[in-house]
Amino acid sequence: MNPPSWQGFDGGAGSRYQAKREIRSFWFPTWLAQPAALIPGSRLVDAPPHDLSKDDVLRIARAYEAVVIHTSAPTLRGDAELAEALKSQRDLSVGLVGAHAAVLPEETLRTSEAIDWVARKEFDYTCRDVASGLPLDRIAGLSFRREGKIIHNPERALISDFDELPSVMDVYARDLEIERYYIGYLKHPYVSHYTGRGCPAQCTFCLWPQTVGGHKYRAKSPEAVASEMAHAKALFPRVKEFFFDDDTFTAYAPRARAIAAELGRLGITWSCNARANVNYETLKTMRDNGLRLLLVGYESGSQAILDNIKKGVRLEEAREFTRNCRTLGITIHGTFILGLPGETPETIRRTVEFAKELDVFSIQVSLAAPYPGTELYRQAMENGWFGRDATLVSAGGTQTAALEYDGLSREEIFAWVEKFYRAYYFRPRPIARVVRTMLTDWQEMKRRLREGAEFLRFLRLRSAA
Repeated sequence: MNPPSWQGFDGGAGSRYQAKREIRSFWFPTWLAQPAALIPGSRLVDAPPHDLSKDDVLRIARAYEAVVIHTSAPTLRGDAELAEALKSQRDLSVGLVGAHAAVLPEETLRTSEAIDWVARKEFDYTCRDVASGLPLDRIAGLSFRREGKIIHNPERALISDFDELPSVMDVYARDLEIERYYIGYLKHPYVSHYTGRGCPAQCTFCLWPQTVGGHKYRAKSPEAVASEMAHAKALFPRVKEFFFDDDTFTAYAPRARAIAAELGRLGITWSCNARANVNYETLKTMRDNGLRLLLVGYESGSQAILDNIKKGVRLEEAREFTRNCRTLGITIHGTFILGLPGETPETIRRTVEFAKELDVFSIQVSLAAPYPGTELYRQAMENGWFGRDATLVSAGGTQTAALEYDGLSREEIFAWVEKFYRAYYFRPRPIARVVRTMLTDWQEMKRRLREGAEFLRFLRLRSAA
């Protein structure tokens, strides 16, 4: 279960962005769908996109003997209260999974006695073992409560053979309404999933490689991906775009090119995450075989900040990569982060100008989020970068500025997000791009008008936070 949360909150089961987005949008709950695919008789409940209330999920849970809740740092308290409500209506097993539970299992268990167990790291087979009735003390990667004591079993090895995992597509088709999943820069309806986990990059802020997936990219073979995507195309003929949500799908260029060739034969339109250093040959091969869009983390226009966060990409590399994508006609959704170590008013202005120079189709501006388990969190604790009463998410679900530095307050960093968006989007070229897409068809026009209204409402909500 991805439990109910704030309206529009996109976090927990499959999301990197554990806060309310600029426009209502949801990623598919791949992290939960994978263990669901391993467990006969399971059901995947993704409450936020399906507008399910607490009462709705309590009613659904009455038919089951165990509930697995995907939690996160901002939602842990509410998730614990849900566990208590589940236990109050029947005797069942309640476990929590996710990045926060993986790195702070004891703290997670102590949040409420209604939480029976926590799965650490990759939890697919851990959940399967719990569901099969294996004694808890024999399940690797599990922390659990017994007679008032918390016991931590030995770690479970990370999955080495991803080809042995069943596809999540049948779970999607069985339990989810795919039309309820929107991402502003992807065609609708879309489907997202992982072909592998782990990322060789060392970015200090990135949550999943440091807490769950590790830094070794372990992935399905091109043949297995091709088979899964042929099945997905048959299951979802109405889908207009498939998104590969691997941390860095392009980490191993020969594999990316081999998968692209398979997708080209299937006639699939697709997109993926990428670092801003993919070479022209790989970009062209992917473009020639159905690639439409890349989601790229540029993060900052300051090389010093990129070095501080161990990004491993030079600004000139990013410029060349972006020029190559423009030449090839590949759309880019670029992401930027404000408040990373070394940030100053001048580096923020430089990042805004860098984004305007790149002039990609669309952007997302986030605030540095020091989640437990990341190197950024450790640095913030050691250096006193957390502001007083700092939180990651406001009571309304919007992201807050948690870090501050000498000469740059949390309030200033927070205010710069709106300034960044306005400086970027309120220019002739971005406006013209959006208008052109709206003129292509009526459905696209209605969607963009809705998203525009949500974006302005989001800015107003931030101002009131």
